[in-house]
Amino acid sequence: MAERVDGMTPANTTRILVLGSKLAALAKESFPASPIEALADPALAGLDGASGRAELVLIEADALPTDTVVTAILRLAQVSPQPAVILTGASIPIVLMRALLKLERSDVLEAPFHRTELARAAAPLLRAADPAHSMCWGVIGAVGGAGATTVAVEIGAALAARGGGRGGCIIDLNLADGAAAAYLGVSANMRLGEAAAGPARIDSALLDTFCTPVCEGLDLLANPRAPEAFETATPQTVMRILEVAAHKYDWLIIDMPRHRRSWTLDVLHGCDEVVIISELTVPALIAARKLSQELETELSDRPAPHIVLNRMSNRLLGPAPTLREAQRALKREALATLTSDWESAAKSVNLGGPILHRQPRSKIVRDIAELIERLEADKTKSWDSGLRIGA
Repeated sequence: MAERVDGMTPANTTRILVLGSKLAALAKESFPASPIEALADPALAGLDGASGRAELVLIEADALPTDTVVTAILRLAQVSPQPAVILTGASIPIVLMRALLKLERSDVLEAPFHRTELARAAAPLLRAADPAHSMCWGVIGAVGGAGATTVAVEIGAALAARGGGRGGCIIDLNLADGAAAAYLGVSANMRLGEAAAGPARIDSALLDTFCTPVCEGLDLLANPRAPEAFETATPQTVMRILEVAAHKYDWLIIDMPRHRRSWTLDVLHGCDEVVIISELTVPALIAARKLSQELETELSDRPAPHIVLNRMSNRLLGPAPTLREAQRALKREALATLTSDWESAAKSVNLGGPILHRQPRSKIVRDIAELIERLEADKTKSWDSGLRIGA
């Protein structure tokens, strides 16, 4: 997932070159942990040497003569390897847009814009330079008690069982009262409040002290219960934790809080896939539909989220909606359904550990394996092509 979460790049490696004084200040807010070099000379003296050190170049078109910007872009096109380039301005001439076509990775931001928009524009450009980026899936419940934490835990356990590589990590971002540690029967060691004063200091060594090993190939990052955690953990701290984790692991499973936080969209924007977990009740289905519609609108440049229906019963008759009725309420197909197996889920939670480890023959384990296959196979597909499990 390297660079997935806005502003996230491999830890301490993204070097940024800025052409334009106003843009330099905004860049420092958007990328607090990255080394930033600014060239204020309108003649761009020193550009060649500086561009050779940069992975991302930010150009403030309104601060420089048009011909100077064209020259800068053409010179950047000759650098090997080419840095990613973002051109900003209130009114960008066509000649500059045409010059950008010479570059391998570029984007345009119309001024004025927020620092998060700058970080979001940079993320895919930097990601394109690292095809071996790690994978990140975000899991969020449509309503409380829908089973999002259980699904996140089981996905993580199933991926870890594959073995190989650098393994992965479940990250519980329910900072105030997350349940992932309790479900797994381990301690929660991540103390984001203590790291909030200096997010740039968070590195792989500090992450190791925050991590709790679960099993071979699987770690957990979870905050101890702390009612004030959402207030003390800044967005910059959350982003930095994810940034470093993305550099350390092959994959991340993020257990998202259901209620919107200041960093929620940034985190979800950084995910390869977003999975919404819904129960088979009318209120949950309506909530899932509305949440998916919100995310599709607010994250329009990212893959659409998937809906997974949890606790699906095989009974033909009963109080719960059928799959057909549920999908009619959702106004789309669900990607998957997970079979209801209360006994296996309760036993695993009470003993501590994934269902995969405690009850490996549970239908939930089978369905999670198929869900992972669907997510891996459907990365670029739309809602309308969603598949289902256990129908």
